[in-house]
Amino acid sequence: MSDVRHRDDLQEPAWLRVALIALAVLVMLSLVVLPLLMVLGAAFAKGFGTWLESLTQPDAVSALKLTLFTVAIVLPVNAIFGTFMAWALTRFEFRGKQLLLSLIDLPFAVSPVVAGLCLVLLFGSHGWFAELLREHDIKILFARPGIVLATLFITFPFVVRELIPLMQQQGADEELAARSLGASGWTMFRRVTLPNIKWGLLYGVLLCSARAMGEFGAVSVVSGHIRGLTNTLPLHIEILYNEFDSTGAFAAASLLAGLALITLILKFWLESRHGDALAKSHRRH
Repeated sequence: MSDVRHRDDLQEPAWLRVALIALAVLVMLSLVVLPLLMVLGAAFAKGFGTWLESLTQPDAVSALKLTLFTVAIVLPVNAIFGTFMAWALTRFEFRGKQLLLSLIDLPFAVSPVVAGLCLVLLFGSHGWFAELLREHDIKILFARPGIVLATLFITFPFVVRELIPLMQQQGADEELAARSLGASGWTMFRRVTLPNIKWGLLYGVLLCSARAMGEFGAVSVVSGHIRGLTNTLPLHIEILYNEFDSTGAFAAASLLAGLALITLILKFWLESRHGDALAKSHRRH
């Protein structure tokens, strides 16, 4: 009985709960929903035909293709290397492990523009690898490889940071049991580890895809802003807006927002289907 009274004493007044919920809803409407509605309104202000015409321009199509091309490379690379890195960090002890854990968070701490400048120092015309690249006629900056590398750097932590707490929470008992029964390392990973982490892996991939599609800073530094060649959708939007083509800019922005909404819907579906496992993972961050 005393515990019930104690919990009742800790409950906030009803007016305070309502005020806080109303404030949260107001902030979300002001910072998220209202800007999104304004983008959609501006995109379709001149009709669906104008919106479609803006998106079918060669530069817009090229920007969309480059964005999807970059995402198509970044996602499997991050998924594979993020999974194996999380496995190594949670299943083995080795010298420098804490340093490696800290380095994983480096893309979160470093500005994307700084990351792009680092790539310029490495692969630019006067960079560390400039002579080697010239000898083999390889172009990194102002080309697709530079855009992919910049996006990889920015998005790498999402998968591995999603999997590390999940794998720590699950432990290695099932894997050890599989090895004791004669399973090889690959069989153990494929039949035991991967099924246990698949939903956390998918969640990390969704977060990675959303970040990859919207990346601007690092890509802006290494792309060269070559229309029809090295402009992703965010860069294409910036160029159109600077040229006072607001209709085209908002049309492209609405497409990018639509891709983000699809990712958000998949995220909500994943959380609703497997919310308990994901919540345990997030509590360990």
